[in-house]
Order: sequence, then C-alpha cells, then structure tokens
Amino acid sequence: MIEVHYRQMDLKDVELSADLRLPVNASALVVFVHGSGSGRTSPRNQYVAESLARRGLASLLFDLLTEPEQRLDNLTGELRFDIALLARRLVEVIDWVSRDAELHALRIGLFGASTGAAAALLAAALRPEVVHAVVSRGGRTDLAGAALTQVRAPTLQIVGARDPMVLELNEQSSRALRCEQQLEIVAGATHLFEEPGALEDVARLAGDWFEHHLHGPD
Repeated sequence: MIEVHYRQMDLKDVELSADLRLPVNASALVVFVHGSGSGRTSPRNQYVAESLARRGLASLLFDLLTEPEQRLDNLTGELRFDIALLARRLVEVIDWVSRDAELHALRIGLFGASTGAAAALLAAALRPEVVHAVVSRGGRTDLAGAALTQVRAPTLQIVGARDPMVLELNEQSSRALRCEQQLEIVAGATHLFEEPGALEDVARLAGDWFEHHLHGPD
C-alpha cells in the first residue's frame, strides 16, 4: 500500500484539504473529483486510487467544498449541483498542481464520479493543454452541457448496466463529445458499483485508460 500524505492546498479564496499518493517514479497524476455529498475519504475513490498507485500512477483526492460549505450542502444539497463552482475549484487545483514543486512535472488525468464527472469535463475544456485524460464513474456527464463539445482530452465513461437513467445520459454525452471517447458498461452493476467485482472492473478500466493516455507523449 502506498503511503498517503495530507496536503493543504491554498487556492485563491479558500483552503482545501487533500490526500496525495505518490509512488516512486510516478510520471502522471490522477486528480479525483468526488460526487454528490461525498468527499476525499470516499471508500470507492480510495479503492480506485490505491489500484492506480499499484500501476505507478499518483493520485490527489481533495474536498471540493470547505467545511462550512459542506455543512450547508448537507442541509440543502444545493452546492453539489453547482457545476460551475465545482469546476472552478477543480481548475484552481489543477493550477495549484502546476505550481507545486513535487507535482508540476506530472501529466494530469481527471477521475470524476456523479456530479464530479461534469466538473471534470468542464475543467478539461477550460485547461485543454494540461488535462490529458478523463474517466467518469457513474457520472452525470450530461451536466457539463455545451462544454462537452469543447473537451479535447480522451474521455472514458463507465456506467453500470443496472443504472438505466445514468446510462441513457452517458449515451447522450457520447454523442455530444468530439474527442476520443469510449463508453464502458459494467454488467450487473448499479449506480454505486457495490456488487461483487464491479468496483474492481471500474479500477481496471480506469487504470488501463490512464496508463494508455498519460504515460508518454500524446
């Protein structure tokens, strides 16, 4: 197991907490963008991050919201669907990585879940020279709206076969995307990929995608 290091990220207007896994000789960094009501401690994202670490891929899991914002969102649910806010925070994190002495040389990929996937795609459209790959897990990629046509990073959408609403929305996003893209359907899986073997499939598919697109030049 790769050691997890706590980092405090000082952004323009806020400080956000992050967990960093940095394997020896890592050449790429996957930034995780959690979904509705979740955070950097999401067990599903932690599992995928540990799987990526075994492939030599670094990962950064951070809280999109400050503690007061998270308390507000727990009560109202309003901030988790504020894709513009979430994408703006993510762009600031991407820019922070580019300034960090330890991480700036790593090629960046984004792994988004639920509403975080929409924020990941919007950020990829806003930072096309920096984001080299995107993976969505059960993502509301449709919420990226018109930005879908501007995404240049190769994009993989992973959705459970027993998650019909999100599957239909991901199919719509596939038709809107103009970049290299793929839709993978995990048999027998529901929205949270809680079925035996489902999350392992997610980790394998994501790892293969990131290895292909983040190792070496485009």
